[in-house]
Amino acid sequence: MEPVTHFLAGACLSRAGCNRRTAYATLAMTLAAEAPDLDVLWSLDGPVASLQHHRGVTHTLIGAPFVALAVTGAVCLWHRLRGRRAVKPAAGAGAPFQPSVGLRGLQPNWLLIWLFSFVAVLSHLLLDFTNNYGLRPFFPFNSRWYSWDIVFIFEPLIFLALLAALVLPAIFGLADREIGAARKPFRGRGWAIAALSFVAILYAIRNGEHQRALNLLRANPLDEPTLRVAAEPYPINPFHWHGIVETADYYQTASVSTRNDAVDTDTDQRLYKPPVTLATLAAKRTWLGHIYLDWSSWPVVSDLGSQPAPGAPSIPNLPPDWRTVEFRDLRFGYSAMLLGNSKTPPLSGFVYLGAGQEVEAMILNGREQK
Repeated sequence: MEPVTHFLAGACLSRAGCNRRTAYATLAMTLAAEAPDLDVLWSLDGPVASLQHHRGVTHTLIGAPFVALAVTGAVCLWHRLRGRRAVKPAAGAGAPFQPSVGLRGLQPNWLLIWLFSFVAVLSHLLLDFTNNYGLRPFFPFNSRWYSWDIVFIFEPLIFLALLAALVLPAIFGLADREIGAARKPFRGRGWAIAALSFVAILYAIRNGEHQRALNLLRANPLDEPTLRVAAEPYPINPFHWHGIVETADYYQTASVSTRNDAVDTDTDQRLYKPPVTLATLAAKRTWLGHIYLDWSSWPVVSDLGSQPAPGAPSIPNLPPDWRTVEFRDLRFGYSAMLLGNSKTPPLSGFVYLGAGQEVEAMILNGREQK
């Protein structure tokens, strides 16, 4: 999922009751819920390195406790710095600042803070598992990618539910203070529980509709036997799915409506499997090709000839008889239209090869790997 939803999920998990047990619970859980995405720093080493390490060890069950420990350490450091920077009050000005006391007089329990941070990290893994990019929870012992494919990478319903659970209690608190009502400690627990319950119910609904969409695709007759199917989620509407069907010779995409049990396909939505060439074989052996095929579950590798990669920076001094090989994943073809770019699907890769199949350049997501 996108980062803001992760932050909101961590804050709601804390508001559901964890913030009543120890100081800094909300701070730690909000940070921990997004902390696994620190692997985005690999993008500084180039787009192929980013794809190789994104949702890597920080998104695994073995790495989750250590991510939580790092967040706990950061919160502990902030707590100590906060105590050192406190100004000692003048004589008679009241009790001195107590660095061991957190918000609302609660003592920080570092074991609980680590435990709550661990739960928040697991919430990140769960949210990422629900979309069609997936993750490798058992890496490095098992490098297989797993994905639930039931929620789009940004789900407005989840985002609004979590946001409302955090904002509305604050608004009602302002209204209470306007009328002179006593301030309630730990406001918003019911709202947070309701929002998290809504997310769980939405998951259950989407899981059921996803299975229905897969069954509809399997039952939809084509002129060749079906080898496998996939149903990719659209945002908001749990009854609308993007279907993919593979046969021996082609891929058939479809629009699936589980509300009406309808599958809309036509020959214009059919992609015949591209031929295997020397260029595609060489491209698959490159760094980009190896990483891309390890991650992609619906890859299409095409020899484009001497055609530059669309939307990518120009590559100077290409040798004669160069060729371009395209890597794309059919799971994200419909995402390009949703994101306003129908020419190049997200996470498309390109390898430029010379006449002797030597690598001239590698491009992923419009960025060249230096």
